[in-house]
Amino acid sequence: MAPLLRPRYSLHKDKFSAYFSPLKSQSYNDNTSGPRGGGGGGGGSHHSLSTIAWNPLGTLIATGAVDKTLRVWNPEKPNVKFSTELKGHAASIEKVAFNPVRDAELCSVSSDGAVKIWDVRTKACVNEVKVSGHATSLAWAPDGSSLLVGSKNGDLFQILPSQSAIVSTHHQPVGTNQMAFCWSGDKVFLPTSEGRIRILSYPDFEPVLHVNHAVPEGESTEFTLKGHTASCLTAELSPTGKYLATGGADSIIALFDTKDWICQRTVTRMVGPVKSISTSPSLLTGLVSLLTTSTGFTFDGSYVVGGCEEGGSLEVTHTETGDHVHTFKTAGACEAVAWAPTRYCLAYSDLGVLRIIGVDTDRK
Repeated sequence: MAPLLRPRYSLHKDKFSAYFSPLKSQSYNDNTSGPRGGGGGGGGSHHSLSTIAWNPLGTLIATGAVDKTLRVWNPEKPNVKFSTELKGHAASIEKVAFNPVRDAELCSVSSDGAVKIWDVRTKACVNEVKVSGHATSLAWAPDGSSLLVGSKNGDLFQILPSQSAIVSTHHQPVGTNQMAFCWSGDKVFLPTSEGRIRILSYPDFEPVLHVNHAVPEGESTEFTLKGHTASCLTAELSPTGKYLATGGADSIIALFDTKDWICQRTVTRMVGPVKSISTSPSLLTGLVSLLTTSTGFTFDGSYVVGGCEEGGSLEVTHTETGDHVHTFKTAGACEAVAWAPTRYCLAYSDLGVLRIIGVDTDRK
């Protein structure tokens, strides 16, 4: 096995494949979660994991499943007896995300609109908020003081982790999907069903940019990003803040330069709609479809990975050049992908089971 890189050490693109090729992935089997799956999954329900998230320090990883199972793992201890199950959801879990400045505070959102805040040290649900509609998206503000939850009907709910009431509700004129904050926390990127990305101020949700030319009477002067020919399903800012990545139902990941807001390049190796992009928690601040893809940036923003519910691999692309640098072979389809926040350590769902490559499970 190749030696593990120390935290915050960046790999040159010419050495990426040579480093990862000898590494083997580690499975984290939850045999209590539904019927056993086949195809090398090693237990757990087939395609059960719908969402994965690391905590800010990379010491814990949370998984949410369609069978309502919410579990927090120690990545260095793959046996399920060392994990923590958080019980209380009555519907499938759509999103999980750790507070970016509190390593033990986790938020989970289920399809019935239940938003739960957990202290993973005690397994206690310390707050719960109920939103209307089918909740599908979740994003913390970078300072951890508030979060946004989105529903299928276009409503955005501003929530404080310590309050049981919704702070404010904002209905969008078009359907919106998985949103993302800028690292300063004063803007939010909203992908829409029209294939565009709105850039709004936070928390008042006013357009930030406007076109500098005349528009027909009655039309908005709001400037939006255009990078997809079908619905834009997700947006995520790279840890360095240089690129905004968006994924669409057209099977494309677009990378926008955040200085000029120009689409610099696209990743087109996907074979299905790009539903989610999950970047690592940044330490700089402390479609619904049967075909789903998830992607994620490495901690340094140098690489982005994408996987699809169809096929048997995860593809890694160098963000600066667009070069394909490595393929991770998998046992089957992968619905969720997330890089660790401080090192090249990739977590993904393979046939519904959590697997991690690059973790040192023999560490004492």
